[in-house]
Amino acid sequence: MGGFFGTVSQQPCIADLFYGTDYQSHMGTRRGGMATYDKEIGMYRAIHNLNNAYFRTRFEPELDKFKGNAGIGIISDTDAQPLLMNSHLGRFAIVTVGRINNKEELADNLLRQNMHLSEFSSGLINPTELVGLLIIQGRDFVDGIENVFRSIQGSCSILLLTEDGIIAARDSWGRTPIVVGQKEGAMAVTSESSAFPNLDYEISHYVGPGEIIRIRPEGMEQLRRPNKGMQICSFLWVYYGFPTSCYEGRNVEAVRNESGRSMGSQDKTEVDYACGIPDSGIGMAVGYAEGHRIPYKRAISKYTPTWPRSFMPNKQEMRDLVAKMKLIPNREMLRNARILFCDDSIVRGTQLRDNTKVLFELGAKEVHMRIACPPLIYGCPFINFTSSKSDMELITRRVIQEFEGDASKNLEAYATSGSPEYERMVKEIANRFGLTSLQFLRLETLIKAIGLPKCQICTHCFDGSSTYSLQQQNEQED
Repeated sequence: MGGFFGTVSQQPCIADLFYGTDYQSHMGTRRGGMATYDKEIGMYRAIHNLNNAYFRTRFEPELDKFKGNAGIGIISDTDAQPLLMNSHLGRFAIVTVGRINNKEELADNLLRQNMHLSEFSSGLINPTELVGLLIIQGRDFVDGIENVFRSIQGSCSILLLTEDGIIAARDSWGRTPIVVGQKEGAMAVTSESSAFPNLDYEISHYVGPGEIIRIRPEGMEQLRRPNKGMQICSFLWVYYGFPTSCYEGRNVEAVRNESGRSMGSQDKTEVDYACGIPDSGIGMAVGYAEGHRIPYKRAISKYTPTWPRSFMPNKQEMRDLVAKMKLIPNREMLRNARILFCDDSIVRGTQLRDNTKVLFELGAKEVHMRIACPPLIYGCPFINFTSSKSDMELITRRVIQEFEGDASKNLEAYATSGSPEYERMVKEIANRFGLTSLQFLRLETLIKAIGLPKCQICTHCFDGSSTYSLQQQNEQED
């Protein structure tokens, strides 16, 4: 995944750019970069590896090298960016968020056109460079971005720092968000609106699917109208999004609270209190406690200074270590208690069995688990949702493989809440992890909490839903 921030101002913008980009840090842990434009100096760009450091500590020592009234920045879990390019469209810097599944095919096509690829990371194709090369094939920036939309398989949202403001283009399906903010003398665009409040920006526009805009200090200009079809990733509200962020006008924490409240009000399980698995399970747990009319307590705390998300490290051994070390149980809260924990999801089940065992060893009488989304049955082909290389890394698929002898057999039944196959799968997952009980949020409950029509939300990882009909709709609009 990743998150970007861009701003253009009548005054020097470096402080806003620095802090606005830093506010994307929960979206990635591997690379960070910023680029600025100054009329006298031109473009300046820096990229740093964040595997062993934080964005602020990497960039603070060189902030005085960045000059100008316009800039873009990114936190990325994929390629090194921003990239600087010079073409018939002019000089520009580019950052992207998304996933391109046909990189090799696109690269081969470009090479056959006598174009060259110069940006490599560990010998791999840089997807942001591919996007930049597709853009410069256009007559202008809009035509070039539309070429990206036509060419890629997956998703791609884009920021371009040009000599005439910043151009923002949201993925043609709107799978990842872009929000526009405004304050006196300045405009900004970001993946996460949580970057705005402390920088004094007010949300002025949610960029639509496939919409292209340009921001200058005095305001926003629409360059391409949005598509009608949208498939925004539902997991933004479940996990990725920061609690204070809003997408399509729906606040992340409000959705998590409502999901938990709805689940808690219907659950008949008798427990002493609810606890959220930090950080993304807390919002659901607060709502669950309200709906179930029980206290909310913190029986587990996250050691926030150093530990990133458990799925981010490349090696499974390191993911296991991070999952164990970052969460510290509170013995006093656990002793002789029937505890219900809320968490955002179960992907691989990293360390869940060991963590449950520890909770019982520390005195818990019962350990119940409630998950803020349906079971993850399908891998995500649209954004870099996890570092999983195969659907078999999903605990659900491993269980289905054991039951059916084929991990891809009867998936629709296993994805249907309340079906015999679904109930059997959930019971088996609970048994494997030693849980007293386990329940997943129903898909219809999640959709209701988000508050958008089902057809506008991507739920592929839960139900394998397709977007072919929407694809045809967007093509007809074009």
